[in-house]
Amino acid sequence: MSDLSKTFAALGIEEGDALLVHSSLSSLGVRLEAGPNTVIEALLDCLGPSGTLCFPGLSYLNVTREQPVFDVRRTASNVGIVPEVFRREFASHRSLHPTHSVCCIGPLSHELTRRHHQDTTPCGENSPFSLLPQMGGKLLMLGCSLRRNTTIHAVEESVGVPYVLGGNLEYTLLDWDGGSRRQVYRCHGFDGLEQWYERVVPSLPPQSYVKGKVFKAEAYVMDLKALWAAAVRLLEENPYALVGPI
Repeated sequence: MSDLSKTFAALGIEEGDALLVHSSLSSLGVRLEAGPNTVIEALLDCLGPSGTLCFPGLSYLNVTREQPVFDVRRTASNVGIVPEVFRREFASHRSLHPTHSVCCIGPLSHELTRRHHQDTTPCGENSPFSLLPQMGGKLLMLGCSLRRNTTIHAVEESVGVPYVLGGNLEYTLLDWDGGSRRQVYRCHGFDGLEQWYERVVPSLPPQSYVKGKVFKAEAYVMDLKALWAAAVRLLEENPYALVGPI
C-alpha cells in the first residue's frame, strides 16, 4: 500500500467501501508524479477489488440550453481534473443524466448507475447521490469546500425544499449503445441563494466523520447515511437551514 493509500486509510476509508469523492488536486499543494492518476490509484488500492469508487461526472457547464446534448460515452465532466481523468481512464459505468451523472468502478457500479435515467430532476431517488447513503456508502471531500457536497442536493430534493428546483429543459441523451432519446428535466433553482452546506457538520454524530489532512489539503470522510439523516432533520426544521442569500 502506498503512503497516500495509508493516508486515506487513516481517514477511515476501508477495503470494500463504496466511496464518493469530491476533489481539488491543486489544494493538495504538492506535485504528484502521475498527477490525478496518483490520487485515483491510491483510492483504488485502499478500497481493494471489493470496493466501489465513484466520482461526480457533472456536466452542467457543457450541457446547456444552447447545447442540450449529453453523450454518456463522450461528454466531459466540468468539476476538475481528477473526476475527468477517472471518467476517461478508470470508470466502467456512468449514469445517464445530462447534468448530474456519476462515474463508477467496482462491484456496485451497475446498481448505482442503472436507474438514474428514470429521474426527471438532477438528484432524484434513482440517482447515485440518493442510493449511496442507502448502501452504506462514504463521502470523501478532498481539498474542496464542503459547500460542494452534491449529496445535499439529493436531500433537498427528497425533502422538497422550495428553492431547489427551477424551470424545465429538454435534453437529448445518447446512451452507451449510441441510442438517442429526448427527455424533459426540471433543473436546479437556487435563485438568489448560495449553498452553506458546511452547516450540517455540527449536527453529525462525532463518530460519523473524520477530519484530517492529505498533504496540505483539508479532508473529510463522512458516513453518508448519517449525513443524510442530519441534513433531513435540519431541512425539516427549517427548509432554508443550509442556504443563504448571495
